Amino acid sequence: MIPRSRATGRALFYQAFYRLPLPVRRRLVRLAVPKYIVGAVTLVRDTEATGAGRLLMLRQPPGKGWSLPAGLLNRGEAPVVGAARELFEESGVRLAPSRLRPAVPNAIVHAKGWVDMVFEAEVPASSTELVVDGGEVFEAAWHPLDDLPKLTWPTARLLAYYDIGPLAGQFPPPVPDDTP
Repeated sequence: MIPRSRATGRALFYQAFYRLPLPVRRRLVRLAVPKYIVGAVTLVRDTEATGAGRLLMLRQPPGKGWSLPAGLLNRGEAPVVGAARELFEESGVRLAPSRLRPAVPNAIVHAKGWVDMVFEAEVPASSTELVVDGGEVFEAAWHPLDDLPKLTWPTARLLAYYDIGPLAGQFPPPVPDDTP
């Protein structure tokens, strides 16, 4: 139970707050609440794969592990649009945002101040040309879900939410001790 004086103080605060013009209220909220960096990630599966299936993976600098097509959203960009944009920029796979569907869970909130909006799509690997620039992405390839290459730590952790990869079955995935 909240003490009466504290409840009265909160009521007075909210009364004063809601009398402020909307732009001022928005600015105050932005100053007071945590800020998150929002990214978009796409899990692209091969529709022709048998068995456990195959997933599109990227090897990016420094090249020590494989990751998923992903990137930060532009200001005001819808997450599904950002996911489609990043998928094309990093792998050459062009899909309309309407071809992407929200993964479940759709939003992964990380302790370090960022949120990943995750989407899923399927394409036939045999007729999907993969194109990388050699700068942001060294290599794009299809990998069997039951035999994934060495993953970056953030990718292994994110895939665990979908019961994929080396951390599958560990929900929520563990946080490494050596994380800064």
